[in-house]
Amino acid sequence: MKLRVASRESRLAVIQSQQVMETLARLHPELELELVTMKTTGDRILDRTLDQIGGKGLFVRELDETLRSGRAELSVHSCKDLPMEEPADLPLLAFSCREDPRDALVLPRGVQTLDLTRPVGCASLRRTLQFQVLYPDARVEPVRGNVLTRLRKLDEGQFSALILAVAGLRRLGLEERISRIFTPEEMLPAAGQGILAVQGRMDLDPACLAGLDDPDGRDCALAERAFVRTLDGGCSAPTAAYAQVEGDTLTIRGLYADTDGRLCRGSASGPRQDGAALAVDLARRLKEDAHVR
Repeated sequence: MKLRVASRESRLAVIQSQQVMETLARLHPELELELVTMKTTGDRILDRTLDQIGGKGLFVRELDETLRSGRAELSVHSCKDLPMEEPADLPLLAFSCREDPRDALVLPRGVQTLDLTRPVGCASLRRTLQFQVLYPDARVEPVRGNVLTRLRKLDEGQFSALILAVAGLRRLGLEERISRIFTPEEMLPAAGQGILAVQGRMDLDPACLAGLDDPDGRDCALAERAFVRTLDGGCSAPTAAYAQVEGDTLTIRGLYADTDGRLCRGSASGPRQDGAALAVDLARRLKEDAHVR
């Protein structure tokens, strides 16, 4: 059986897709696997912020159409980049084991301290709001492009620092660029951060993916996505969610920013099979708390 795997053409996206393909090849050596890469709308439009051009769903539109047209059977995504509404005809079939979900501060090569006289590059309102709590005097400006492009802009002097996902830097072999890792208490991660999601067509034989799905990654991803979806938040909305499982218990921490930019935080714990329901209840509670302030 041949499976074609669709991916964005960025180095990080290719590495992530290859990781999934290597796991599939180990689990199912009878499969013939082929990588199909492409540039998405989100990769092409770099002169505007994501919220100005439609959100991070622009990174998956072409991949979805590749699946629907039959040019590929699977696609691999950073779970945090997926729209919160799952297409009925293109279900999420598997989730990976989670890499480090935290965010990192990256300084220019050879620099040891953050220079607050120059802007910090950050493409996420979630990160920006939390970073400005830690560094009230910092000036944050948007930065677009893939991780390597952003690092080039940093080293050229356009920014004093970047805020990037630890998982992406590690997958690229660039962990040495990390100057500081923010704890979840300092900067709550995006829903799905560090988890890879495998998407495919409804008619795909699930037997070819047997063993690929990580139960902990799935339960955490689904709970976190339910939290953001309840708040009507897309991938660029000022929300954050981070779930952890221990045995049969799931604990989810959530963050919601009200219209004035004030951050509301909370957590909930319960049976892991009820993770999505816990997340929905937490999201509603935080939204109510924000409205009564």
